[in-house]
Amino acid sequence: MSSQPAISLLNKLIPIGLGVGTALSLIDSSIYNVDGGQRAVIFDRYQGVKKQSVGEGTHFIVPWLQKPYIFDIRSTPRHIKSETGSKDLQTVSLTLRVLVRPDPNHLPEIYSQLGLDYDERVLPSFGNEVLKSVVAQYDAGELITQREAVSKEIRENLTKRSKEFNLLLDDVSITHLSFSHDFTSAIEHKQVAQQEAERSKYIVLKNEQEKKAAIIRAEGEAEAATLLTKAMEYGSGFIELRRIEASKEIADSLSKSKNIVYVPQSGGNLLLNLNKN
Repeated sequence: MSSQPAISLLNKLIPIGLGVGTALSLIDSSIYNVDGGQRAVIFDRYQGVKKQSVGEGTHFIVPWLQKPYIFDIRSTPRHIKSETGSKDLQTVSLTLRVLVRPDPNHLPEIYSQLGLDYDERVLPSFGNEVLKSVVAQYDAGELITQREAVSKEIRENLTKRSKEFNLLLDDVSITHLSFSHDFTSAIEHKQVAQQEAERSKYIVLKNEQEKKAAIIRAEGEAEAATLLTKAMEYGSGFIELRRIEASKEIADSLSKSKNIVYVPQSGGNLLLNLNKN
């Protein structure tokens, strides 16, 4: 008999518990948070997407009737890769890094037209289009030497196209630029040929300088021989001068030698009795 009151009490508590649980579930589903750097777009089953986005903080919605969609409005890095042709029909592989974010003032439009994956839907398509159109205006050499100008033109065109989809670009830069293997090999061969040409040019200049030096040396020796001949025509004084200079050099060399050298006291001729005549 004592079990009947307990069962009766339990039967009364069950509806109360279900009501409390339902109430807590409704409260939980009616509250949502928007973190820093985020915005929320509200979809209403009767009114559609509301025109005003919701800022940071804790907010309330009508359960089932409304649903929040969270957008990250901070800049997100994206890479766009494209393989296209240059003005001189060279294959160019290009990688572009962009920092993209949605325009906070047009989030409802972005959600209605593109959805939450807006960057996946439109950025690769018009990004490749812009890359191909800009690269086609430059030849391979200009893409290397005028890289800053190419990057600037790509940035301006991408910024203009992204505004059509309510997207903002904070930075655009070329991170990778390469050409086909055949073109790269041709550039390497050209550089080697230029180096060989410079080397050959140096060798030719060196030989010319050596030739000029030999001519000048020969002219000097011929002039010296002429002067020597003229000097000998006026007597043996020049030969005596040379003999004295040679004797001084020999004496100086012997005085500095570590070996002992004996010179006859009678005064031998160190020049081995050269014929003065």
